[in-house]
Amino acid sequence: MVEKMIHLPELIMAAASEKKAQDIVVLDMREVSPVTDYFIICSANSTTQVQAIADNIEEKLKEQDIVPIHKEGYRGAHWVLLDYSGCVVHIFLEEERRFYNLESLWSDAPARKYEA
Repeated sequence: MVEKMIHLPELIMAAASEKKAQDIVVLDMREVSPVTDYFIICSANSTTQVQAIADNIEEKLKEQDIVPIHKEGYRGAHWVLLDYSGCVVHIFLEEERRFYNLESLWSDAPARKYEA
């Protein structure tokens, strides 16, 4: 399980990228929050794209026998959260992402942009 956790952020970011997620960022939360090890944050242009990104992440991780312990926001699709325990994924509509600005809220966490 430890090996899967090391690669989980990369699997998630690659799956998001496949559905054209924008501005994919991973925040290393290990020294900042006891809740999770990583936040993965990305944006989409429409609610349909938000759902497609979430669906693809779930599908790709399920292939590795990894399922979320919690999922919320899918129906409205303005902000979908997928909780994989060690990684929490935030998929936003662009305007919602600007409003909530998690990167600023958690600015103490080291951040890295995903490069496909």
